[in-house]
Amino acid sequence: AAPRPLCLILDDNFYYRSMRYEVYQLARKYSLSFCQVFLECPLECCLQRNRLRSHPLPDQTIHLMATKIEMPDPEKNAWERNSLILKSLDCASEDNEQIISLLTTALENPVTQNEEDAEQKEADRVICAASAVHQADQTCRRIISQTMKDAKDKNVLPSEMKSLAEELNKLKAEFLEGLRQGNHLQHQICLQNQYSDPATSVISSFQHEATNVVNKYV
Repeated sequence: AAPRPLCLILDDNFYYRSMRYEVYQLARKYSLSFCQVFLECPLECCLQRNRLRSHPLPDQTIHLMATKIEMPDPEKNAWERNSLILKSLDCASEDNEQIISLLTTALENPVTQNEEDAEQKEADRVICAASAVHQADQTCRRIISQTMKDAKDKNVLPSEMKSLAEELNKLKAEFLEGLRQGNHLQHQICLQNQYSDPATSVISSFQHEATNVVNKYV
C-alpha cells in the first residue's frame, strides 16, 4: 500500500511572524510542505474562554498577546501563501473542507530551496525586524519596571501608580509599533543619537520619554 502522508501539527500561538518563518525555513531545507491555520478570535471571547479554564492565565497576559500577535499576510509575504484564517467563533463543517483543501495544496506543492531571491530577502527582512522588536520589547519592559520602582521610591501616590503604569505601557506599544512598521518613530532623535541599530534608537528614545512621563507624577 502507498504510504500515507505524515503531517506534523505545531499547535502554538506563534504570535510573531518570525517564529513561523523559522518553521518555514525547516520545510524549505528538507523540501517539505508548509501551511498555516490561523484562528481569529475576538479579544472578549478569548478572555471569556480563558476564565473558564481550570488554570486561567491573568487577563493582562491575554491582552498582551492580542497586541503582539501577527496574522498571516499572504499578499505581502509569498512564503505565507498557504495560509487559512478561520473565525474561531463560527466553527462550521465548511472549515473542515477548507483545511483539507489547504493540506492537499500544500502537499502537492512542497517548499523548494530554489525560492526566488526577492522572497528570501523579504523574509529575512521580516525576521530581522521582528528580532529588533523583540529586543526592544524586553528592554522597554525592564525600563518600565525600573521606572515604576523609582516612582515608588519618590513617593508617587498609590492612586497614581496605576495611571503611570498604563501611560508607560501605552507609550511602549506606540514605540514598538513604530519600530515594527519601520518608521523608527522620531527620525530626528535617531539622527541626533547617531544609532545605526533601530532597536537601540527606539530604546534610547523610549527611555527619554519614560523619564518625561514619570516626572509629571513626581
